[in-house]
Amino acid sequence: MAHAPIPPQLLDVPRERWPRHIAIIMDGNGRWAERQDLPRIEGHRCGAETVRRITEQCASIGMDQLTLYCLSSENWKRPQQEIDFLMHLLEQYLIEERKTILDNNLRVRTLGRRTNIPDEVLRELDKTVELSAANDGMCLNLAINYGGRAELVDAVQAISRKVAEGSLSVDAIDEQAISAHLYSAGQDDPDLLVRTAGEMRISNFLLWQISYAEIWVTEKCWPEFDVGVLYEAIIDFAGRNRKFGGLAD
Repeated sequence: MAHAPIPPQLLDVPRERWPRHIAIIMDGNGRWAERQDLPRIEGHRCGAETVRRITEQCASIGMDQLTLYCLSSENWKRPQQEIDFLMHLLEQYLIEERKTILDNNLRVRTLGRRTNIPDEVLRELDKTVELSAANDGMCLNLAINYGGRAELVDAVQAISRKVAEGSLSVDAIDEQAISAHLYSAGQDDPDLLVRTAGEMRISNFLLWQISYAEIWVTEKCWPEFDVGVLYEAIIDFAGRNRKFGGLAD
């Protein structure tokens, strides 16, 4: 697949002002389909194609990390037919895109609980993670059955067990210790959080990790999100003054 050229206005931006880690809440698949008089599942199918394009483009421009909100822990409330299709689509993606993942030197990781995910999907997920583990290119995080509050609960329980068994003292529990027990342990926090479909909320996504992330929202639904919109978000990010609680330069 040919990669889209980087626009001149972004090439003029010093590389150190680009985000190194982008997290995306991919919203609006169903709404987009309904506007086209299509079944909701067609929106998810088109959304999967957008995942492919954006992932390849991010890798081609040297992004360090890309985290995609694929399935939230709340999404299980949707109609069973839609859930079944989403699981099938995920399994299909992992199989069909495995060669692309390896060819692009991507390293795949998953964020979320394994419960409720069908065995056949877990099998393909684990295979992709294992095959890509030695790659040193962009890290692609797939947040599946993910909830920010559940992640914090799991981290607190893991830390508590260590305290109870005596391998960790209460005084040693600091921000680094908590980060080390999150699903994203060992990774940098996102610099830029992108949300599609115009929704102005975080939806229980990376609650700890996005403490200082810049937030950028587009009215476009995820199937409409193209490389041009991606660059628009990056350019906007590059123009912001990130103070991290300090004073402006």
